[in-house]
Amino acid sequence: MAARVLNVNVGVLGHIDSGKTALARALSTTGSTAAFDRAPQSRARGITLDLGFSCLRTALPPQLGPEPGELQLTLVDCPGHASLIRTIIGGAQIIDLMMLVIDVTKGMQTQSAECLVIGQIACQKMVVVLNKIDLLPEGTRQSAIEKMTRKMQKTLENTKFSGCPIVAVAAKPGGPEAPESENPQGISELIEVLKSQAYLPSRDPSGHFLMAVDHCFSIKGQGTVMTGTILSGSVSLGDNVEIPALKVTKKVKSMQMFHTPVTYAMQGDRVGVCVTQFDPKLLERGLICTPDSLHTIHAAIISLKKIQYFRGALQTKAKFHITVGHETVMGRVMFFSPAPANFNEEIQENVFDFEKDYLYQEQYLSKDSVSSEENKENDQAGEVQLPKQQWALLEFEKPVTCPKLCLVIGSKLDTDIHANTCRLAFHGVLLQGMEDKNYTETFLPKLKVYKQKHKEGQVERVMDDYSVIGRSLFKKETNIQIFVGLKVKLSTGEDGIIDGGFGQSGKFKIRIPDGLKPDTKMLLTAASKKKSKGGKGDMTKEDESSKNDSAQPVAISLIFKRYVFDTQKKMIQS
Repeated sequence: MAARVLNVNVGVLGHIDSGKTALARALSTTGSTAAFDRAPQSRARGITLDLGFSCLRTALPPQLGPEPGELQLTLVDCPGHASLIRTIIGGAQIIDLMMLVIDVTKGMQTQSAECLVIGQIACQKMVVVLNKIDLLPEGTRQSAIEKMTRKMQKTLENTKFSGCPIVAVAAKPGGPEAPESENPQGISELIEVLKSQAYLPSRDPSGHFLMAVDHCFSIKGQGTVMTGTILSGSVSLGDNVEIPALKVTKKVKSMQMFHTPVTYAMQGDRVGVCVTQFDPKLLERGLICTPDSLHTIHAAIISLKKIQYFRGALQTKAKFHITVGHETVMGRVMFFSPAPANFNEEIQENVFDFEKDYLYQEQYLSKDSVSSEENKENDQAGEVQLPKQQWALLEFEKPVTCPKLCLVIGSKLDTDIHANTCRLAFHGVLLQGMEDKNYTETFLPKLKVYKQKHKEGQVERVMDDYSVIGRSLFKKETNIQIFVGLKVKLSTGEDGIIDGGFGQSGKFKIRIPDGLKPDTKMLLTAASKKKSKGGKGDMTKEDESSKNDSAQPVAISLIFKRYVFDTQKKMIQS
């Protein structure tokens, strides 16, 4: 029986020119088809444009089981060029362990920080590699490495990678132009650290097969080969697989893992799958799956968290680059939270309850964005009430194909590449996709997101013990008829009901079922006497003067809610 091979995917991430590709090359023993800057423009520009893969095989370390076997570290060399961040986000979904490569002469840079953010979202463990130590003067090299190590420890203090190993290396002494005879420094120590950090990733062969394809080419007389990493499920020879982007289903003719033929592969494996011929140019990268297991959606509901390093508020109606599955598209967002009474309700993982009411938010609520009036008041008292969970409705500019419950990242990739700022804004989980093109009519009315409305007016005068005339609540042109029957409250404590319009100027009649209190009646009578003493000028002047609150002490308040997606725009009062 063949010795067991455990595959662990190691992401090599970092700022451009930190030496990631050289490090992957120094570490690896076997290159896969996508390895080492295969794109011609990659070689010309000296930067990695796509995910490169290569692998390193070593004896299985003792923590991974007593029986002998091999540990295969698949190195995923992620591009470091800022405009290619979407490729990294695509790659982060297949990474078990991350190597953050730092140029020891420069320290943390903008993209190193973005890679750290992606790692926190998508990874469990990390090793920091301080590269290019050969560029430090020999006399002060050790102290410079120690200083940078302390700096990195401080940076990682408040992340989930606090206390992670930090290793110093020179992957390509003398730089890219140096002769190959120059031996890399620190690589064997790094391999030992990677072995010590390797763990048994939770792999599950059950469920639908889903694979992220990152390279596609044809072999004459054999078929078309797609290489990639299996995200979920498993695949065997003879299975049918769907290529959703091309809307075709193909049969698996043969499979290889790093040049070794296999008949079966499962979640976490890096594999080349050969299927019946199609034009490889049609699918450079994307997803393949069990037929009919992926959905193509036009909009989605996600649960989300803001990324703390993103500067600025997340506004409803703003557009973001949304990365879902392996696609990045533009999308518009609308944020919403639980109703205020449910802010502290326990989070339900990975489900969305359509029975509940949700409160529309102008922006994502965070410590630095106190949105509602109520929160402004609380803020003065020094406490801001924030919900435990928040959601967003994403509406895509073009449909995306993705698995359910997949990772979603929102970013502002159009921000100036050279600006020293984190462009990743939020991350979350896709809870519900909308496959119907007409989702605004068929689906959104089920989503009970409401806006709280609050209108204020004044009592103009008393009619009798059980009714008053109000004003300034509606505009002259408002159809008061639709507000008839809604409850209002007077600032003196009485409850009233809007009975209908009064005259043509937006005034209205309020019925007070329990009658006016004697004090209120006295107050209003005194106010109207004062007004009539002021002379009988024309109506408009009287209207203006009566806006003066001292003359008109009784306020009317009307509170109702309206569901954002209710086609009838009904007003609802609890």
